[in-house]
Amino acid sequence: MRVKGAEACVGPDGSDRPGITIEDTADDHRHPAVEYYLNGYLGTKYVIHNLGREGEVRGNREIGKVVTFRAALYQGGRRVKYGRWKTVRNVAKYPVKRDTRTTPAEARAKSRTCTSTKGAATVCFAERKTFVYACDTSADEYQARAEYFVAGDPTTRYEIHQLAGIGTCGKAEHGELSISMYRASVFDQGRRKGTRLYKYN
Repeated sequence: MRVKGAEACVGPDGSDRPGITIEDTADDHRHPAVEYYLNGYLGTKYVIHNLGREGEVRGNREIGKVVTFRAALYQGGRRVKYGRWKTVRNVAKYPVKRDTRTTPAEARAKSRTCTSTKGAATVCFAERKTFVYACDTSADEYQARAEYFVAGDPTTRYEIHQLAGIGTCGKAEHGELSISMYRASVFDQGRRKGTRLYKYN
């Protein structure tokens, strides 16, 4: 899937682009991102921002049995262009399982580290078979969001947008890669309502 300046792909494990990837295909002041949903569940949206240079590819190997994705272009924090949604099935040999039932309390119990912002969004994670949860803990119209970086790479920002409402958590997996920087934020659609500074792991 491509828009001018960005190409998003989903590929099998043995390919040169395993999992879900986003390539920067233009030398401009915008950066590309891939937005996606896993396993047909629309309550959690994932975004990977490629902050590298033209020709560089970023992504995550850990995808579900079903992946619905599109390429997008961002200028700063604003999305300025996006392509059509495309759905692919049965690409990953070891797909991540659907996890839609974890509560914020369970996410805390499973995790080694958690951080919250104004009691409305909580981000929790653990190392080794690394996973990250973004949990919505407030009965309001805002959405919880996890924003984080992995394996010390400052050129890829990962986001989990939890859209399913209070008491729900969205989960992302990152295999053996560890979380390097993270924060919990609260958004009203695309507008940031509350956040903290990034914490280092």
